Amino acid sequence: MALKITELCINCDVCEPVCPNLAISQGIEIYEIDPALCTECVGHFDVPQCRAICPVDCIPNDLDHVETQEQLMAKYRHLVGKE
Repeated sequence: MALKITELCINCDVCEPVCPNLAISQGIEIYEIDPALCTECVGHFDVPQCRAICPVDCIPNDLDHVETQEQLMAKYRHLVGKE
């Protein structure tokens, strides 16, 4: 399942540089996560790095983009060219 950033985001800029898939970018008002690039850090780390570093806990699961661990791993492989 991809993650999303909620309106609780304070634009502290700490999540964007820790995303290994470059899925996080500055939106119009707050940071946003591209669900096509988000693997919840599967393949890179044991836990999502954006969640681990977020000081306001504003990064829940994106229920509009539900994926299994296997799907996340397949997305990771595609993104890093290990298909």
